[in-house]
Amino acid sequence: MFDQSAKVSPALVKAMADTIAHRGPDDEGYYISGPVGLGFRRLSIIDLKTGHQPLSNEDGTIWIVFNGEIYNYQELRKFLLTKGHVFKTDTDTEVIVHLYEELGEGCVEKLRGMFGFAIWDETKKTLFIARDRVGIKPLYYYLSQKELLFASEIKAILADPAVKAEVLPAAIDRFFTFKYLLGDETLFQNIKKLPAGSYMIVRGNKVEIKQYWDLSFERSALSLPEAQRQLSDLLDETVRLHMISDVPVGFLLSGGFDSTALLSIATGMADRRLSSYTVGFSDPGVVDERPYAKLAAQRFGTEHHEITITAQDFERFLPQYVWHMEEPVCEPPAVAMYYVSQLAKKTVKVLISGEGGDEAFAGYPIYRNLMWAERLRNFLGPLGGAASSSAMLLNRVVKSSAVARFAPLLGTHAESTYYGGHSNPFGNSKSANHLYTDDFRDQVDQEWSLAGLKDCLKSAPANDRINRMLYIDTKTWLTHDLLVKADKITMANSIELRVPFLDHKVLEFAASLPGNYKVRGLKAKYLVKKVFGDRIPREIVERKKVGFPVPYESWLRHDLKDWLRDILLDRKTLERGYFEKSAVERLIAEDSRFGGYSKDLFSLATLELWHRTFLEDYNSPLVGVSAHSSSPVSRY
Repeated sequence: MFDQSAKVSPALVKAMADTIAHRGPDDEGYYISGPVGLGFRRLSIIDLKTGHQPLSNEDGTIWIVFNGEIYNYQELRKFLLTKGHVFKTDTDTEVIVHLYEELGEGCVEKLRGMFGFAIWDETKKTLFIARDRVGIKPLYYYLSQKELLFASEIKAILADPAVKAEVLPAAIDRFFTFKYLLGDETLFQNIKKLPAGSYMIVRGNKVEIKQYWDLSFERSALSLPEAQRQLSDLLDETVRLHMISDVPVGFLLSGGFDSTALLSIATGMADRRLSSYTVGFSDPGVVDERPYAKLAAQRFGTEHHEITITAQDFERFLPQYVWHMEEPVCEPPAVAMYYVSQLAKKTVKVLISGEGGDEAFAGYPIYRNLMWAERLRNFLGPLGGAASSSAMLLNRVVKSSAVARFAPLLGTHAESTYYGGHSNPFGNSKSANHLYTDDFRDQVDQEWSLAGLKDCLKSAPANDRINRMLYIDTKTWLTHDLLVKADKITMANSIELRVPFLDHKVLEFAASLPGNYKVRGLKAKYLVKKVFGDRIPREIVERKKVGFPVPYESWLRHDLKDWLRDILLDRKTLERGYFEKSAVERLIAEDSRFGGYSKDLFSLATLELWHRTFLEDYNSPLVGVSAHSSSPVSRY
């Protein structure tokens, strides 16, 4: 398989690292030894002077490249010192090296943080590659009969001339099923994702991937007051750990509950005035988050910064969106995140976000809606389907948004909504199937597209409906959609994003709680709101969940309608053979008249821009790419 006598080209490893310079503009380093090459680009956050990578142990037999942060590294360092290990830096990176010396592959189970790293053990001739538990940090690999390449971003792998950029056609259907790519596949042939909570061992010609963590929902016996006290202590601890940095830390404020709650904790821990950042839109029809974010900033005394973006800003960034995301993901809010992190880059290197709070503590309305719909469906029994049809017919007259949400759920099993993707839970799970040409439809394997979700459903807890949904969303939508956006888009601006709600200690604690501690009556996120109810402004606590309301639907129908038609009906687009021209035209017309198809249209446009960026113009510089954090990239 691998040629152990081969020698890695230093020029190639450098070229790979250069493609992700935006992830690490502060430093670069390389380790080349025969068939092994490690390259690194660093964003300096901790131990600014001596944190150069690749980094080795005392005798140079173990080398590491590491992207991320280990929040309990100081505690682990104390443990390792008692075992006789000698440190030459104050970095969390060196802690991993010595922990590997002490525990081998078991070192990952002691790490509390976000990470993608690779360790070359010269003595054992073993490469050890690991990714954090929920996939906060990305890690991709390419495996052939001759070589293994891995990197934090796909474009680094494509820097090797031996790797041909080719589309995996079946993955297109998976993308349109979920609006992201579930599983370990990417849209590139032969380039895969190392699964979250897993590690890879390469020894000789043997490559093995093992899962070391999964979210367990074993029920605790805590009373509600006990759970409230423990959660308060745990969140205080995790925010304190996430605030560790040798550079300024700021907060992304969405105007929502989660980011405000974290800020309320951090304010008492900071030794300097914190900065906060939010984004708004020029469209008058969208919910404006800025007044709520400003309210939070005033309450906790941050130095607050705002930015407004327009439809033209949205259009201008889309080629870069595709370049940075690499995976096709329907995440229009990523555009807003890019501009607000670009604003933050002027004053900080680290941002803290409330990402993950909804998946840990059941913050989305869908959890409450599905729970009540299932209770009502169980009460109605066989009448549920008839009730659903009757309600939908009635709604043609009354036009109630509540009926529109609940009526379809009465006639279907709650889990069937996941086949449409969480981002569009009430939609057709095969919303693009009617767009496919006959030839492309023959290539689609719907069982393969759904396989990852079916495996997840099998592993999900069966005895608690809310916890079952939370497990599914944590393993699917969170990892393969939200965290891809969070990492790639902030790193595009050389910003490290930290997500305290996704500390595995917090996730495991939340998973141990019964569903009615999370959703009670009509109240979502019940327990965590009890913890923070008196700390943060009541206007924010009692706000209706609105997500991140980027007005892209309106923009695609009005400001960007000509751009959209030009992209989707271009001869080059249609000649790819995926979609029928008449079907695409109907979709555009239906969305223009009635709305409701913006996700599909955005996904179609994203797919086409992906083809143009990576399959046609990959070797051409992308105008406007202005990105820069530490990231492992290597060839073995």
